[in-house]
Amino acid sequence: MRYSDTRKEETRKAILRAAASAVRAKGPDGVGVAEIMAEAGLTHGGFYAHFRSKEALVAAAVEEAFAQSARRFARMTQGMSAPESLAAFVDAYVSPEHRAHPSRGCPLATLSSDLPRQGEAVRAAYERGVKGLIARLAGWLPGEAGDLHGLAASVAAEMAGAVALSRAIADDDEAIRLLADARARIKSRIGIFQ
Repeated sequence: MRYSDTRKEETRKAILRAAASAVRAKGPDGVGVAEIMAEAGLTHGGFYAHFRSKEALVAAAVEEAFAQSARRFARMTQGMSAPESLAAFVDAYVSPEHRAHPSRGCPLATLSSDLPRQGEAVRAAYERGVKGLIARLAGWLPGEAGDLHGLAASVAAEMAGAVALSRAIADDDEAIRLLADARARIKSRIGIFQ
């Protein structure tokens, strides 16, 4: 790869990291191209060398946000059995830390309510990310493969809903109780008794 190609790819990655964080923190409509470029240490003028439109950037940012979450959870569960991975995933996902850091968290919990108003490319990127998360959960669940997709989808929805609801509650103690209750009930429902 020529230096310029390498540099362009590094620049694109920096833009995507900034955009993935901004989109999770403020939603797709809450960020601007100039803000994202500045966060990446670049000027607004270079944007179109990397993306056709803001929608293309947001779609790529959603994909990057899901990829970041997947990499983080893969590192966290490396070397664990399926039941251990599932328990660790639920504990980390439905946690005060996840609640406190939406810009670093899973886009499922931060973007669900924004997606119906987005363009097709953004919705498609989000749907691919959701399907990947559900597949990861299904791979950790005990039981027959055909029965697991619905349970995994339900668990993903319950986890994301608990995190989203906890973020809407101003009282930290109440929000943390909600997360603890949700975490315990999710784990009980899927057969994790710890």
